[in-house]
Amino acid sequence: MVLEITDGRVLAVLTPVMVDKLDLSKGHELSELVFRQKLNEAGVTLHGADYLFYFSEAEKNVLLQESLEGTLRQLTEQDDVVFSEFESSASEQDLDDAYVELDHWAVFGSFDQNRLVCAASMYPWEEDVQIADLGVLTLTLFRGKGHARKVVRSICKYAFEQGYEPQYRCQLDNEASTVLAKAAGLTLFGKWDVISPDCTVGESE
Repeated sequence: MVLEITDGRVLAVLTPVMVDKLDLSKGHELSELVFRQKLNEAGVTLHGADYLFYFSEAEKNVLLQESLEGTLRQLTEQDDVVFSEFESSASEQDLDDAYVELDHWAVFGSFDQNRLVCAASMYPWEEDVQIADLGVLTLTLFRGKGHARKVVRSICKYAFEQGYEPQYRCQLDNEASTVLAKAAGLTLFGKWDVISPDCTVGESE
């Protein structure tokens, strides 16, 4: 995986098999350009970068002082009917892009006249890493009304209270999601990319 941080640093994590494939030696220094050239020459393609957003310490402290609003609450399995109605009102593309599921580790929703119009869900990023990755989806007719901002902030506050660091990811060309992240108080950390799932490098899964 490759991480390009906003301070200009570029970090890469490679498996031993990938190191051999790229013919890299221990302690070998190389520029990002040369590294990417080596990937290309070895036929290794990356999936496509995502932006990574996190809360700064100052924004985290502000967030933890906030309280939930009346039209917004945590969802449970008892909300399966309203959640199903919510899903049926969204496009397949939006559902795939957002990856918001009722059975995730944490789910929050915003309502308009008792109708679920925006939902966000989170799941732990890795078993041994206290990071919770989130997705959010607002029904088309209810966008631009502040629902997503409130839901994102509420579920992120919950994550912090449970000892997790909220992580917000979106594709580089998803301008609306980038705008939402900033509106919710998150700060861009960098761009993160991983090897393409279609790229085989001789490693077993």
